[in-house]
Amino acid sequence: MTTVQLVVSIIYFILALALIAVVMLQSGKSAGLSGAIAGGADTFLSKNKAKSADARLARMTKWIAIAFMLLTLVQCLLPNA
Repeated sequence: MTTVQLVVSIIYFILALALIAVVMLQSGKSAGLSGAIAGGADTFLSKNKAKSADARLARMTKWIAIAFMLLTLVQCLLPNA
């Protein structure tokens, strides 16, 4: 294994862990519905805060997934030693 392959593999592993963590941190799509049925009294500010956090996590998921796919392609194109 060359140095380049080792570095790419380490970055690949870190991206995989980051992708798992970001996906697990996102709230489910049914979280808002269960809160409405349960009668949760959310203030206007807490609703906007949750939406911004969810939006930020969704953007992070998108960019980490793109980097993960590109790094997968790079790993496939690297010559095997």
